[in-house]
Amino acid sequence: MPEFQRPVLESLRQPLETGRVDVARANAHVTFPARVQLIAAMNPCRCGYAGDPMQNCNRYPRCMGDYQARLSGPLLDRIDLHVDVAAVSAVDLTLPPPAEGSAEVAARVAAARTRAGTRGVRSNAELEGDALETHASPDEEGRALLMRAAEKLRLSARSYTRVLRVARTIADLSGADTVGRPHIAEALSYRQKMRAP
Repeated sequence: MPEFQRPVLESLRQPLETGRVDVARANAHVTFPARVQLIAAMNPCRCGYAGDPMQNCNRYPRCMGDYQARLSGPLLDRIDLHVDVAAVSAVDLTLPPPAEGSAEVAARVAAARTRAGTRGVRSNAELEGDALETHASPDEEGRALLMRAAEKLRLSARSYTRVLRVARTIADLSGADTVGRPHIAEALSYRQKMRAP
């Protein structure tokens, strides 16, 4: 992702937030639907070796800092899930497949999407205002955790609501009616900022 020019990356902010793109020219103003699912990847630094136990980054930590700084905080704030993925070794390729296969995961996702549909939205990402409060409010333990995390991690209002939406989805995937502390904890784990390995 950081290989794109900054203005190109910043132009993603509006569609990620509103689900539309507004194009304004001298004689016309047009709005296009742009509800997207952004999946992006990046290395920890330009050379890709920051944090690699087998090979060192020659310019660490500056290489990592300069590279990650290409993504603005407001853009990162609009991305719901941030997941660190370790490099896959040859030994990893010989491990048995995970206990839950693709078909089982697909069935859980379909059931979660069906649950979201009962709330009058296509997905929990569309929950806003009263609907978000009604369907994604956590139980007391979950709310306490979220409030502590919001203060410690300095979550913006946008991040706070995104945590609630992700937690609601995690609860749906597990078949839970109420958003609880474990769902909030998992959703918060996906909001971690980029940091040194």
